[in-house]
Amino acid sequence: MSSATRFGTDTSYPVASVGLTRDVNRAAIFWTIGTAGPIARATIARRLNLSPATVTAVTRQLLDQGLIRVAKRSQSPRGRPALLLEVVGDAARAFGAKVAADHVVGVCVNLEAEIVKQYEAPLDAASPGAVAELAAILSSWLEESETPAPTLGLGLGISGLVDSSAGSVQSPLLGWHDVPLAALLQKRLNVPVFIDNDVNTLAIAERLYGRGRASENFLTVTIGRGVGLGIIAGGDIYRGHRGGAGEFGHTTAVDDGPLCACGKRGCVEAIVADPALVAEARRARLLRRNDGIDRLRALADAGNERAVAVFARAGAVLGRAVGNLVNVLSPALVLVSGEGTQAWAHIGAPFESALSNTVFGPLRPVRVEIDPWDDAKWAVGAATLVLRASFAAPFEQAPVPMDLQEVGA
Repeated sequence: MSSATRFGTDTSYPVASVGLTRDVNRAAIFWTIGTAGPIARATIARRLNLSPATVTAVTRQLLDQGLIRVAKRSQSPRGRPALLLEVVGDAARAFGAKVAADHVVGVCVNLEAEIVKQYEAPLDAASPGAVAELAAILSSWLEESETPAPTLGLGLGISGLVDSSAGSVQSPLLGWHDVPLAALLQKRLNVPVFIDNDVNTLAIAERLYGRGRASENFLTVTIGRGVGLGIIAGGDIYRGHRGGAGEFGHTTAVDDGPLCACGKRGCVEAIVADPALVAEARRARLLRRNDGIDRLRALADAGNERAVAVFARAGAVLGRAVGNLVNVLSPALVLVSGEGTQAWAHIGAPFESALSNTVFGPLRPVRVEIDPWDDAKWAVGAATLVLRASFAAPFEQAPVPMDLQEVGA
């Protein structure tokens, strides 16, 4: 797969000042090569409105550092061959991990977000020593995968409210409240640590090299242990104030409904998430005390009508809730992912019917795609936090003004 596919099409740039111009130009040029490469220097200069001298100076430095290389030569209209540049995927590494209540999944990726190695370990997130245990797991992975290529950092996807600017986490699902996770892990691991909501990391992964590559506005809805939402708006993730956007699972689905883990009643998550389905099935005496979601799904697969009805009700509630999201956000695509999709054979039809009945007429039809459950994809999404922070713009603004360009050369 080409670098252009791997890196996506984000072309935002950092805020610039005279002192920052060199780094701004370097990040913009590197990211352009990643998104559009193989690409000629003249094309980079036109796209970024930079002088040819600036582009030549920066790309020469990137070539000397081994971050980019000459892919091939192409004939220009004047007959002189142009050098086409591309990113060297193996020049550096980034780590990503998805933290769940009972385990953590990690990946080591190259600069093109290709998985080099994959990891998994059990984790008791509710234990008093969970953060120390997580740090030990991550440290062992970092040490195990030592290579000549430098490690750029570690990205983490965490369920709950993540203030990515402060690196703090509030996760009812994990039992973590105002945990300064980034600072704690950076001190232990001695690498840069970036944290975001896990569904956001999945949505970012879909945007950069998944099913959302061609859509600047789409939703990623996840079902399973909880219910989550990632919003891609205008080509980038929308986090809202303090990273709180996307708490879709805690919107109200029914009045006076089941008690949710957040303390409210009638939340979407309290009806649709796997623990809610298991609790309902136990109340109906479909499941024994030690039975879980796998047993309920097996009953439905075998044709048990009451088990099918449990999933059908969840599908209808989810369909109405997603329909309301569509009415507010008007996405081009809705991706449904997570371990809960393993029961889509029983959830799908009620979901689609409720969605169609809820969506405002002019917004129909809505394209919905089911994304197979894959923890590794969530971890890769977390790793892209590192890649974006290392080589892309931390702020969105126009390219560096012409009068500053030569300063950056």
